[in-house]
Amino acid sequence: METVKYIWMNGELVKWEEAKVHVLTHTLHYGLGVFEGIRCYNTPKGPAVFRCREHMNRLINSAHITRMEVEYTAEELRAATFETIKANNLKSCYIRPILFYGYGSMGVYPKENPIEAVIACWPWGAYLGEEGMAKGIRCCTSSFTRHHVNIAMTKAKVCGNYVNSQLAKIEAIENGFDEALMLDVDGTVSEGTGENLFIVRNGVLKTPPLSGVLEGITRDCVITLAEEIGVKVVESNITRDELYIADEVFLCGTAAEITPVREVDHRQIGPGKPGPITQEIQKRFFAVVKGEDQSHEEWLDFVE
Repeated sequence: METVKYIWMNGELVKWEEAKVHVLTHTLHYGLGVFEGIRCYNTPKGPAVFRCREHMNRLINSAHITRMEVEYTAEELRAATFETIKANNLKSCYIRPILFYGYGSMGVYPKENPIEAVIACWPWGAYLGEEGMAKGIRCCTSSFTRHHVNIAMTKAKVCGNYVNSQLAKIEAIENGFDEALMLDVDGTVSEGTGENLFIVRNGVLKTPPLSGVLEGITRDCVITLAEEIGVKVVESNITRDELYIADEVFLCGTAAEITPVREVDHRQIGPGKPGPITQEIQKRFFAVVKGEDQSHEEWLDFVE
């Protein structure tokens, strides 16, 4: 990790190396905290945070879902994000806001502990690698099932939910793949360990419905961009074997951006390289977030 000078903690900037918590911090032991992943891009008009308000609103919604009583508003956290980017003199970066239960008491019940708020940012390149972004990645179907809505709140980005993702990711990497794809409790395709999923079949773009996946902000952008280039978008269940015979598959998310998939479970997808619809959506997405295409400048929150 490439470090920077400051991290925002509970209303003030502290030096990176001094941004610490106690080893008995409640969330460290029990996992109830909520977070976001956000990117800031360097544009001709200066640094711009990708859909900052939407991310911060989702963070506050995650806290609301999990009964966390947060003293900051989404707008205050947005302002703190800008403050942190400017203090570190960053033009582009990854941003990690997190709300968690701090040090105070032990036991499963968390609400006797203070809620801590942190925003960190640092330079971070392609999440799944520059080569994967250009040529596509290799995925496997995980042996771990994705969360059910009555087991974990799937609309909230909860820290503890990502144990499921980590187990799947470890399995994928140790078996020689780049990423894992996870099935839901009914055996249909859900999402990656940290990404939404799309497939193309016969010119139609399909993605799993929001009933069982995180309401991805990049996912929303993909649907908009696809419709603008005349591609029909359908939300429907996708079976594992339908992945194998898809013409194109790609993953999307703030960290992953738009990452093509060239292989699933040792089966080549389409021609084994990014397909034309994936390439066009990827091209348009990067043009927008880097400020080269101003058709969706509302997605850019310029650092003031």
